[in-house]
Amino acid sequence: MQQHIDTFFQHLQQGGGTAENTLSAYQTDLGQLVAFMRERGRQSWPAVTYDDLLAFQLHLRERGYADSTIARRTAAARSFFTFLHEQGIIPANPTEQIDTPKVTYAPPQALTPVQVDALLELPLRNPTPERMRDEAMLELLYATGMQVSELIDLNRADVDLEDGTVTCRGRGGRVRTLPLGHAASTAIEEYLDNARSQLARNAPTSPALFLNHRGKRLSRQGIWLILQGYAQELGLAELTPRMLRTTFAAHLLRDGARVDDVQKLLGHAARTTTQLYTQALVEDVG
Repeated sequence: MQQHIDTFFQHLQQGGGTAENTLSAYQTDLGQLVAFMRERGRQSWPAVTYDDLLAFQLHLRERGYADSTIARRTAAARSFFTFLHEQGIIPANPTEQIDTPKVTYAPPQALTPVQVDALLELPLRNPTPERMRDEAMLELLYATGMQVSELIDLNRADVDLEDGTVTCRGRGGRVRTLPLGHAASTAIEEYLDNARSQLARNAPTSPALFLNHRGKRLSRQGIWLILQGYAQELGLAELTPRMLRTTFAAHLLRDGARVDDVQKLLGHAARTTTQLYTQALVEDVG
């Protein structure tokens, strides 16, 4: 059964239209699915039935998973079984009649301007190489609204301080060149001149822009831990890259930016996505 999952992921990777974080989530989702089916005595995918998939959804619900998680795992199963059916591995697709839980999305949170100012002042109270990196990273997230996956993938060569721009790669390979602004440019220049080389002692040839203390490219988990540390210093319940992305959009809208312009900066393919993403934000930052 695992062999077919591996083949499915090769198919997704070769297609190039699936984001890395989606691939990672699907690996978790399908790993749980195959473990559940084996517990039910299913040793091959053709043996899996509609009732088995309903039982899987019930299994997730009984263990307290959120509707959004169940919906994603249902979507992963549907995509996988559609692939199996198209490849002739199963005679029929048992997910065709499976309902996906409806998910109500809460409006994204945004920081107030006062909170942003306090956050951006924190790292330089104790300017170690790591905190100078953090200052550059926070200024960059707030100045551009880029996603955490885009931030992680940045290389030194993607930053043009002379032009004041950064080039990032989003979902589906879409490339955006974004303005940095004075504060972000200054913070990145300080980091590159005075801190990055110290972090890169064990990996002097690494192309990555943001490095951890071992000289490796910062990971999603590493960034999450860094932000949680600053959240505690500020007395916030949480601080995430998505909150900074939301704050970027909210403050632009507050200052009179057009939704279409914000859409381009965020890299959304559809205007409706930006409208959903930024709903009620003006109230959050007013």
